[in-house]
Amino acid sequence: MMSDATNFVLRLAVDARDLRAAQHLRYQVFVQEMGAVGPGIDHAAQLEQDRYDAHFDHLLLIDTRRDADVLQDVVGVYRLLTSDKALIAGGFYSEAEFDLSVLKSSGRKLLELGRSCVHPDYRGGAAMFHLWNGLAEYVIERQIEVLFGAASFHGTDVAALRQSLAYLHHHHLAPPALRVHAKGPERIACDLLTPDQLDRRAAMAATPALIKAYLRLGGYVGEGAWVDHAFNTTDVCLVVDTVRMSERHRDFYTRKVGRA
Repeated sequence: MMSDATNFVLRLAVDARDLRAAQHLRYQVFVQEMGAVGPGIDHAAQLEQDRYDAHFDHLLLIDTRRDADVLQDVVGVYRLLTSDKALIAGGFYSEAEFDLSVLKSSGRKLLELGRSCVHPDYRGGAAMFHLWNGLAEYVIERQIEVLFGAASFHGTDVAALRQSLAYLHHHHLAPPALRVHAKGPERIACDLLTPDQLDRRAAMAATPALIKAYLRLGGYVGEGAWVDHAFNTTDVCLVVDTVRMSERHRDFYTRKVGRA
């Protein structure tokens, strides 16, 4: 897949070098920028990695002007795991945080999204648009019915996030058939404020752009959030039912594939 910008190439990782380049970008964003810690981090090689990487597809946005020999060419990443590959991997990555029973028992084609990140120099431009081009094509080609994955707020101060979390709970909670639940001791309830206490403008201003993008696609959030101290984030589980998308949202995907 080639983007319409001559310096960008959009494709899946094909070898170990590609994977290392993706892991290096993840290190720059999640470790150096956001302060993540944990056993999967190789500081010497500057890689952020885990056991799931071998099973995921890694969608890469490559700037051909940057040096591939030192892993600087990958400027955007999406990690994608289909239902069949999850069986081989021993489950989905986000099952450590969320009970996915309703999705796994549905019999529908699932795609877990994760580790989405863009190099700081490429934010606010076309990079995320190109990544969404690739995601749209991937979803359509594989006839994916449900997209889901942990999406993060930076930081673990739940009080500071209460407007956003409560707004998502009251206005974007998934229907029962799609409602995954945060689990374990790191779970927190998101109904931290009553509807009359909500400030929509403040809530949306503090909500990451990627989460808002999924909401515009008709996405939902699961019940509760999960505080990830290792990654210095507070995570909600986003769920998008591609079958129930409005015609406008379906056209969004179609237009993106047409422009890829």
